[in-house]
Amino acid sequence: MAVKGLTIKEVEKLTKEGKTNKVKNKTSKSIPQIILSNLFTYFNGIFLGLAILLIYAGAYKNLVILVVVVINVLIGIVQQIRSKLVLDKLALLDVSEYVVVRDGKEEKISSSNLVLGDFIKLESGQQIPADATVVEGEASVNESLLTGEADEIEKKKDSELKSGSFLVSGKIIAKLTHVGEDSYAAQLSSKAKEMKEKPSEMIHDIETIVKIAGIIIIPVGLLLVYQFVYVNGGNFKDSIVPMIAAVTGMIPEGLYLLVTIALTLGAARLAKKQVLLHDMKSIESLARVDVFCADKTGTLTKDVMDVTDMVGSSKETKKEIEEAIEILARYIQTVPDNNTTMKALRDKLDYKEPLDATEVNPFSSKTKYSEVKTKKNTYRLGAPEFLLDKKGLEENRKIIESFANEGKRVLAFMEDKKPILFIALENELRDNVVEIFDLLQKREVEVKVISGDNPLTVSKVATKAGIINADKYVDTTTLDTYEKIQDAVKRYTVFGRVKPEEKKMIVQAIKENGLKVAMTGDGVNDILAMKEADCSIAMGEGSDAARGAAQIVLLNNDFSLMNNIIGEGRQIINNITRSASLFLYKNIFSLLLSIFSIIAVFEYPLKPTQVSLISLFNIGLPAFLLALEPNKQKQEGRFIQRVLVNAIPAAITSFCAIIAMIYFADLFDIPQIDVSTASIYLMSGIGFNILWYITKPFRKYNLFVFGVCLLGILVSSNYLNQVFDLHGISIKATSLCVVFGIAALTIMKDITIALDQFRKIKAKERLQKIKENYKLLKSYVL
Repeated sequence: MAVKGLTIKEVEKLTKEGKTNKVKNKTSKSIPQIILSNLFTYFNGIFLGLAILLIYAGAYKNLVILVVVVINVLIGIVQQIRSKLVLDKLALLDVSEYVVVRDGKEEKISSSNLVLGDFIKLESGQQIPADATVVEGEASVNESLLTGEADEIEKKKDSELKSGSFLVSGKIIAKLTHVGEDSYAAQLSSKAKEMKEKPSEMIHDIETIVKIAGIIIIPVGLLLVYQFVYVNGGNFKDSIVPMIAAVTGMIPEGLYLLVTIALTLGAARLAKKQVLLHDMKSIESLARVDVFCADKTGTLTKDVMDVTDMVGSSKETKKEIEEAIEILARYIQTVPDNNTTMKALRDKLDYKEPLDATEVNPFSSKTKYSEVKTKKNTYRLGAPEFLLDKKGLEENRKIIESFANEGKRVLAFMEDKKPILFIALENELRDNVVEIFDLLQKREVEVKVISGDNPLTVSKVATKAGIINADKYVDTTTLDTYEKIQDAVKRYTVFGRVKPEEKKMIVQAIKENGLKVAMTGDGVNDILAMKEADCSIAMGEGSDAARGAAQIVLLNNDFSLMNNIIGEGRQIINNITRSASLFLYKNIFSLLLSIFSIIAVFEYPLKPTQVSLISLFNIGLPAFLLALEPNKQKQEGRFIQRVLVNAIPAAITSFCAIIAMIYFADLFDIPQIDVSTASIYLMSGIGFNILWYITKPFRKYNLFVFGVCLLGILVSSNYLNQVFDLHGISIKATSLCVVFGIAALTIMKDITIALDQFRKIKAKERLQKIKENYKLLKSYVL
């Protein structure tokens, strides 16, 4: 059938009518959306309301609290726009191209420029860009991205093709029937993209913190006003300033912004190295990875194969071998496969006329072979283990193992049920792969290799790549139950002869051991495992389907960038964990002090401007500077646990020290204005103690951050004291501040150590410890 396709005029007309395959990019915000999302936030609305109240109360000096908010908003907008421009530019490099027939000629165009009614040519590994109908050829199609089912479906003339599915094998010409937003995948919100969306532990915990704070500040603020006006007999205007001081202290105004900036900057830095993140949260997932699962071909080795040997079986004569090579040369022109193996064979053998086939079955990752039937014979090309019976394998074991021991892949070419030729192929290791795996393993990341090739071959290649325990390999065909796979993942490093659905089960079994898993792949047979993994990585030269399914794409195929990605993710997590501790210190302290002031019926001792000083030099500035520091240490434990361990002791001791100081101030007749200033100095001192604690081990950069923040607060308290409502304090107030400060720091240290040890105890052990302590306490009380 001669396909002429659409004419240029028809294409222009359809393009003007908007009947193109362009789908709105839902993963990248527009510049107006970035600006609006930074301006119109819940907490910005709260701050606007507080500013209106301050103006109403005539407390104009306290409007300094808005300076931090404005700076946060501007930084967020500028950094996100810069990152967007870098990422959008890089995303253009990841657009899939398709061969389309127009005016009887073939041309390559991007998927977004396809129009309704276009005739496109598709082959193995390509993702179907829009709904279509087969008009010529046959292919096996996997619709797992849409249906979740791994089975390959045969598609022939007049069969329907759904966008989002992909060709496992074969070649077809298809006519597009639904494009763009009208396509099946778009109407299902594009399942291929949905699979990239993995839950982020850190983002979830931070969103929880922000939501809780957002809910709490309203009733606490109202209760403070009620207590001031109706209990203490004050007026509404005078209640505004202490209420706002308490509320602003409870707002983690910069925490979510800090995370957003850290992630976007990390994504932009990686983009400059040709690493495309389909989901920015994926760098967090990869940073937490415990097990790194790699495919052999395309990941450990280059995605190019060379034919090194072609030999007959032990019973073949030289003439029979030459005849077998002749038949193979015709065979490879008959099957429609276009994978790396077939390309290597076509490069090696001269072109011959195709076989007179009565039936052609392309290579299937399920059967591990391709097939051509003629009137006289049936020829098959594939893995020896799947084509030879036990007797045939035993007779040719020496040939197969000799090549496998050299790390080569072996194919058997069969005539009917008899092996007439064995072909050995070889991949070169990727550049720097040995150094990369060495660094990964030094960073406590276990490496496993999952491949469809002979396990011995894969083991030899993995050994060359420097993978620890690469000699521990297993043939997955022997793992006939899921229970055996669960046992195997604990014992073996290399898995050979793995089918696509088994790759998925291996990843699933590893995850069941409480480990985070990353999966790399470049072919359609890797997609199910990539979908199951916590983080998925594809090579830029891989299939369209694999790139579309992956969270991270190495566009320049540089596997050495894996360390950059993991390092970037660890830097983000470690630095945000430290910074979040500073934010929560202020929030928890302010909440405790607010609740106590309501219960004890006294005026909140701090002022909004004073809280702003703490926000600036104890939290905002150090948090931003620490986010820039390289930090490759592996993060252990939940984000929220580590943050609370750092923040709670400081918040509780600050609260107790300031409450004690307030009562002692009454005892020694120290003025309220002195107590307010002394409280800020005390709170700031404990804040610097947290900063000192979380920046260990000490390096020049840590000391620089500490010094800048300390200098900032000293200069502000001496030269900008009027702006921040700080006043000179008496010797009595100074003495109280010093005494309670020393006591607070001592107690805080002990609580922090105890909480950190408690956090490290496993859940069951922790429960047992609680029971033991309860019994001990009970016996002591009685």
